[in-house]
This record gives sequence, structure tokens and C-alpha cells, in this order.
Amino acid sequence: MFDKILIANRGEIALRVIRACREMGIQSVAVHSTADADAMHVRMADESVCIGPPSGTHSYLSIPAIISACEITGAQAIHPGYGFLSENANFVQIVEDHGLTFIGPTAEHIRVMGDKITAKDTMKDLGVPCVPGSDGGVPDLETAKKIGEDIGYPVIIKATAGGGGRGMKVAKTAADMEQAFMTARAEGKAAFGNDEVYIEKYLTTPRHIEIQVFGDGKGKAVHLGERDCSLQRRHQKVFEEAPGPCITPEERARIGKTCAEAVAKINYIGAGTIEFLYEKGEFYFIEMNTRLQVEHPVTESIFGVDLVREQIRVAEGLPMSFSQDDLEINGHSIEVRINAEKLPNFSPCPGRITQYHAPGGLGVRMDSALYDGYSIPPYYDSLIGKLIVHGRDRPEALARLSRALGELIVDGVDTTVPLFHALLEEKDIHTGEYNIHWLEHWLETNLGNV
Repeated sequence: MFDKILIANRGEIALRVIRACREMGIQSVAVHSTADADAMHVRMADESVCIGPPSGTHSYLSIPAIISACEITGAQAIHPGYGFLSENANFVQIVEDHGLTFIGPTAEHIRVMGDKITAKDTMKDLGVPCVPGSDGGVPDLETAKKIGEDIGYPVIIKATAGGGGRGMKVAKTAADMEQAFMTARAEGKAAFGNDEVYIEKYLTTPRHIEIQVFGDGKGKAVHLGERDCSLQRRHQKVFEEAPGPCITPEERARIGKTCAEAVAKINYIGAGTIEFLYEKGEFYFIEMNTRLQVEHPVTESIFGVDLVREQIRVAEGLPMSFSQDDLEINGHSIEVRINAEKLPNFSPCPGRITQYHAPGGLGVRMDSALYDGYSIPPYYDSLIGKLIVHGRDRPEALARLSRALGELIVDGVDTTVPLFHALLEEKDIHTGEYNIHWLEHWLETNLGNV
């Protein structure tokens, strides 16, 4: 058993891991930048180490500083949370080379799934359905045009090393191909240092469905159903729920079994999420995230499991504490991501919290690192909290979300809470009739009224 775990992250996800450690009787070590000296994760951990100045590059992304913090404190393992170094294969290798345990998948699995072309080829070989498109990277414009003609327009050009919506451009017709192709390459080069792109068929009205998988690293794996993350702005999720309102039990069992068998074959260890576009009853693989997801609480809510606790268990070499037969869906759960942003432009709004009150009551969970008097620093992501609700069914979960949003108080900064109040007035939200384009279209005409 681990005696001490270092959390290489900050904010609410660091608190999430600290709480799991405390319940397991494991000491926790928080790392922090100088800007986060008064952060809640620093206050709650058993120990803390300052690892650098405010810039994430020189603190939370500093591998030498994090390894040094382990050596100073005697931590035996590192939990990366999400973001920062959580999907950095080089970091994982360095952790292992120093005799430490990385609580997550192997460096090789992160490397394979981190390259979108390799990931797609791997998933094809494992029997996972994929979007029609190019076989690997597309070297030039002429090849891109031929692929577009072969699979039919519209198509989407994606940077191989892309993420977060960067390096992605749609060509609706052949006339759009040149500009879309060149722009995607330029964005990929600027953002990721890699201008390689690939092409896929662009689905017009898909939903974003992701399957939560979990492996023991020894050839056993399970799936924990799906999450619907279709409500997105600029390819960033804002509203997630489980189970998906459009997925039938038969579809869930089919795609879940496919995903679990795929990760079992490669001896995957820990939590992972296989993301799909879903349209007209068919699933099309887009990527795999080899880490805990921001939206993992909705899965925990409907299955009654602690995914962080399970990550730590399998990293210690213990078997999973549940089997596929043990996993039964109970009710419905919804999460909304609350950002410190000023509407209608969604511009970051750091500042001092003058009053904070978290909602409570049956089926309400608030994952946040806020407290009265806390100053949100301007150097990191604007996510300040995740409000998660659970109900016996979807209507009850929606009603509980509305009630909880009404109780939440965050004074001193602007937040995206008004957006969710407005969305809960929309019929399509209550019927579940939306796709990945719905929110963008809605914002074009309604944001000024929020």
C-alpha cells in the first residue's frame, strides 16, 4: 500500500484526489506555484511543496520540480489529475525511472493514444468503429482534395497533435478545401509544433458520446456506461450527463462491450475514456483520453463507485473492486462546468471571491476549491467549480440542477451560472433533443439575453 501520494495538479481535482487519499488512510502532498500558496488544495493536504512561480510552465508543468517534491517528501506515487502532465508520456517514463509509481496508464498507452492517427489505427485493429477518413497523415493539398472526393463532403481536417478545438477546420465543399487544409496545418504548427493533419468525414448532426472504461493492467477491463457531452462551446464541454438521453440499453451494451474488450486486449491500466461521435445509431471513434475526465463525477453518481480510489488501488497492484456484472445504472446525473468568465464574450474574470456558498441537499455535489476571500489567479484555466446533481430519473435531475443553481452564491467575479439558468428554460434541454452544434447555434441568437 502507498503511504504517501503527491498530487501533481491544483484546484478542485487536487482536492478530489486528496479526499480519496484521506478516506484510504494515505497521506497527501500538494504542490503549488507561488500564486497558489493560499489555495484550498494546499490547505487540505497533509504536506505541501512550492514548485515554482505563477506560470504553469515553470511550476505545474516542471517535471524536475515535481520529481524533487517527491524526493523531499518521500511520496511513493504521483496522481496527475487531468490537464497539465496527465497525458505526458515522457513524464510517466521519468516518474518510473525514478522508482516512483504513476497513477494512470503506461507511457506507451499514453503515447499511442496521444497521436490521433496512431490511436485511430490502433482502435480499428481492436474492432472499435471509426469515422471514414484518411489512412494516416495527409502530406499535401492534392491528396487532401482526392480524399475529400472519395469520402464525400463535408469533411473535417484535424491536426494530428491537436486538442481543445485547435487545428480543426471544416471544408463543406471542394472549394473550401485549400483554405481549411492550410489553416489547420498552420494552427497545428503554432499550437503543437506539428503541422501534420488528417481528414475525416464530417458528420452533420452528431452527438458527443464517451464511454468510461477501466482496466487492471492485467487483461481485465470493464465499462461504466456512457456520458453525453454534446453541449459544447468551441469544442469545449459545458454540460455533461449520464446516461445519455438518446442511447438505448442495447446500444450501451454493444459499444460498452466493444470498448472494454479493446482496452483489455492491450492490458490498459486505470481510468480511460473512449470518445465517439454518434449519429443515427452508429458510433464513430474520435479519440481516447488516457486519464480521469473532468466529468467523471456523473459516472460515479449513477454507478456508486469512486474512480479515484479505484485508480489508486490498481496502481498498487490490487484487483478492481468490481466486475462488469456488479455495475448497474442507478438514476440520472448531470454536471455543469462553472467558469469565472464574463458573459457574453466568455472572457476570463479572475478576482477575489467576496462570498461563496455551495448548494446542498439530497443528490447535490459541488466540486470546487473556492472559499470566502480566495483570489482566483489569472494564470490558469477559468474553471472554478463543477456542480453535479443526481436524481431517480432525468426530469428529477434537471429539477434538482435548477434548484441547486439557485442556491449557489459566487460573489466578487462574474461566472457562467446565468448561462445554465437560461439553458434550463429551453425545451430542447428537457427533451434531450440536441447535438454538438446546438449550443453554438443557440448562443448566436440568445446570449445577449442571458
